[in-house]
Amino acid sequence: MTAPHPSRTPLQLSVLFYGPLWLLGVILWHLYPGVAWAFTAVGVLLVPALLLSFVAWLQVRAKGTPRLVWTRAMTLALIGSWPALCYLSDALGIIGLSAVLREFSPWVFFTLGLLWAIWYLDFASGAIETQRLNERLSRGEIVHTATDENALAPLTAKRGWNPFDPHAWYYGRSNGKLKQSTLVSMGYSAAFWVGWSGLLYLATFRGCGEEESAEIPGGGGQYKQIARPQSVKIQKVVRKKFVVNPYSAIKFDVPPIDQVRLQLEEVTDHAYTVGYGGGDGTGGAGFGGGTKGGKIRFIRLQYDGGDWDQEFGIGGDENMLIQFDILTNKQHKIEKNTEFRSIAQLANFAPEATPPFMYMTGQGNISLANKDVKILREYLIDRHGMIFCDNGGSKHFHNQFLAAMNRVLPEIRPVPVPLDDTIHRVPYPLPFLPYVAPHGGKQALGWALDGRWLVYYHPGDIGDAWADGHSGVKPEVYEACYQLGTNVMTYAYVERSKWLLGKQQTKKGK
Repeated sequence: MTAPHPSRTPLQLSVLFYGPLWLLGVILWHLYPGVAWAFTAVGVLLVPALLLSFVAWLQVRAKGTPRLVWTRAMTLALIGSWPALCYLSDALGIIGLSAVLREFSPWVFFTLGLLWAIWYLDFASGAIETQRLNERLSRGEIVHTATDENALAPLTAKRGWNPFDPHAWYYGRSNGKLKQSTLVSMGYSAAFWVGWSGLLYLATFRGCGEEESAEIPGGGGQYKQIARPQSVKIQKVVRKKFVVNPYSAIKFDVPPIDQVRLQLEEVTDHAYTVGYGGGDGTGGAGFGGGTKGGKIRFIRLQYDGGDWDQEFGIGGDENMLIQFDILTNKQHKIEKNTEFRSIAQLANFAPEATPPFMYMTGQGNISLANKDVKILREYLIDRHGMIFCDNGGSKHFHNQFLAAMNRVLPEIRPVPVPLDDTIHRVPYPLPFLPYVAPHGGKQALGWALDGRWLVYYHPGDIGDAWADGHSGVKPEVYEACYQLGTNVMTYAYVERSKWLLGKQQTKKGK
């Protein structure tokens, strides 16, 4: 009679039903990194996950708990807590920790799975050999397992295909366990990395081929230089004082004892609407060809090989987004937070609603696959996009970026961007090119096509000047860095506006 299956404890049932829910939340968070509700959903699911982990930890620490039970519990805890740590580091703005966790994620899970695969291989093969040993002992046979590795092998006619059987026919008659371990390890490795690549593919293309949109804010304005206001001086003119006898018989007009004259210097009007185009009839600031729901967004480009997320988010490039709002007189709709998208996710945007620019930084390697090169080239040329790159801290990154652009735009050579170029003069005229440290020189470089900058590369780590503390540079330097960022962002949005208006005119002419 078969023994009844032991009933599951309330904790086991909770984990059994809650585990898939937590996994679903994590998957949604990774598939939709820029959607607030997905991030919030993971946060809500995180609280019970932490409570269950704590209760499980208390139970496995009890005396008499089998080691296998303890190991299984710790494995499940690691699988659940790793994405929880990623979430908390993102929520708290600890971007460096988040980057390290994500970078080591595949290797942690691969090693964890490999250890369990080795354990199961030993368990399964041991069970098979134990069964054969018992069968032979029951028949009174003498088995020399210490001296003969084929002592527990089945008859030749019965050698099967089971990979957990060390005496399967394809392992041969010698070194069967070594060949078995090698084959299972290779099979597990191949299966893991194929599965991991599949998950990355789903995350890259957002699971359902959903099309994103980064429409620019509709409206109008002027794309011109902001005149610096002249000072207003008040001059006090004190005339001579006269002492007059009020009882004198001689009458004359008494001048004011203190006469003040204000002399105001002319002030140049500089409070105009920053934008481009004649507007959409609403009188609001914006860019021709945009939409009512469009916003100014600051989206970072995620690439392989390096520290793409250097100074990302709160206290970093989000300061630049805030300053853009201030420096353009708070006239535009601004996204609340900075964002990021991978190169592959860039292809998910609608052709006429791709981000006007993508920000890129780092100080390490830049690894581009052939498909990445194709997507970036299409974004820059066919979709009228722009890359705004900042050298985050090394000569190596300078060489890496130039090599990457040589693959993306092989027919275009980088040229110095002069200080009197529009991108350095509008809306804020820069008296000098600001930088924190000249890792790649003291001259901005650009890749241009048909009179438009496709790529703007700054060699001097202006991202450090945007960050909290400004890396200790003088106020005139970090203020100029904010102005330069505003200029580049405005340039990208104006060029997108020109392109959209041109396409609208083309459609009307047909």
